[in-house]
Amino acid sequence: MSKKIAVLGAGAWGTAIAKVIAEKENDVLLWSYETEVRDDINKKRENSRYLPDVELPKTLKATSDIEEAADGKQFLIYATPSLFLMDTLKKSLSVNSIREGKTIIAVITKGFLPTENGPRLILETMEDYLPGFFRQSLVYISGPSHAEEVCSGKVTGLIAASENAKNSIRFRNLLKNPRLLVYSSLDVWGVQVAAAAKNVIAIAFGILDAMKTIGRADMFGDGTESLLLAAGLNEIQILGKALGATHPETFTSISGIGDLDVTCRSKYGRNRRFGKEIIEKNLLKPYKNIDDILSRINEIGYLPEGVAAAKYIQILAEKHKLKMPVSIGLCKLLNRELEPDEFCKNLLDDWVKR
Repeated sequence: MSKKIAVLGAGAWGTAIAKVIAEKENDVLLWSYETEVRDDINKKRENSRYLPDVELPKTLKATSDIEEAADGKQFLIYATPSLFLMDTLKKSLSVNSIREGKTIIAVITKGFLPTENGPRLILETMEDYLPGFFRQSLVYISGPSHAEEVCSGKVTGLIAASENAKNSIRFRNLLKNPRLLVYSSLDVWGVQVAAAAKNVIAIAFGILDAMKTIGRADMFGDGTESLLLAAGLNEIQILGKALGATHPETFTSISGIGDLDVTCRSKYGRNRRFGKEIIEKNLLKPYKNIDDILSRINEIGYLPEGVAAAKYIQILAEKHKLKMPVSIGLCKLLNRELEPDEFCKNLLDDWVKR
C-alpha cells in the first residue's frame, strides 16, 4: 500500500532519499526553501542545482509550503543542513499531524546544534521543541553514503537509530531496497556523534591530502592519512563516550569507521574538498575567524558542515576535559590561530609523544 511521506530539505541528500522512497511507489512531497529548486523538480523532474543529471520519479513532487509538505504524512524526514535545521523545525510545529503526534519523524541531518546551554546533539534538541509524543521516538539515519551513488544504484549501507525499536524498523522498511541496506541501532547518541564529528576529521584529511602534493610530499603519504584516520576515529569514540554513546560497536560499524572512511576519501566529500582548498586555493584568506566563515558560508559555493562541528566540538571538549588534538587543532586553524603547517606539526608532535 502506498504511503504518504514528506522530506523537508531539497539538498542532494534529501532529494536522494526522497527519490529512493518514491521509487517504491510511495507518494513523496519534498519541501524546498528555494522556489527555483521546487519548480525545477516539478517541471523537469530534476534537481539541477543540488543533484544534476538524476531523473526523479513522477511520484515525487516538490513544494515550498512547509505545511502542505508535512501535514497528513505518515512519515516525515528532516533533511535541512544543521545550520538551518531548527528554523525548519520551528516552521513545521504548527502542522496538525505534528501537534497531534500522528506522524513518525526521522532526521538525516548531521552536526551539532547550538543552544543556550552549549552545543547539543540533534535529536535531544529537537525533542525540547516537539510535543511530548515524540520523546525517545525520533529516528536518526546515518551511514557511509553519497547522494550521487545512492541515486545511481551503488550498494550503500545506512543505520536507522532510535530508542524506539519499532520506529527504527519502520524507517528501515521504508528505505531499504536490494541496493540500499538499512540496519537498526538503539545507540542514538553514538550514531549522532559519529555522523557529526567525522566531518571535522574529513577537513583535516583534505588538508593533509593537498599537502602530500604541495610542498610536503617528502613527509606525508598514504600511511600518514591512515594515521590521521585512526587518530580521528579515536577522538570520535572519546567524544561519543562523553556524550552518552551506549554501544562501543557503533564506532567500528558503518556508522563509525564506515562513514568516517568514505567522508575522508570520497571524491564527493564536501568537507574533504574544503580541506584541500584551504591549501590549494588559500580558501581561508578572506576570513577573520571561524565565526566569519560561518556567517559567510554561502560564499564558499558548497556547505562544509565540519566548520560548525569543529567549533562545537572544541566547546564540548573543553567542557568534558577531553584530549582531541585533531579536532581542536583544526578549530584553531579555522579560527586563524594556526597556519596549516603549524597544525600538521602540532599533530606530529602529539603523535610522537604518545
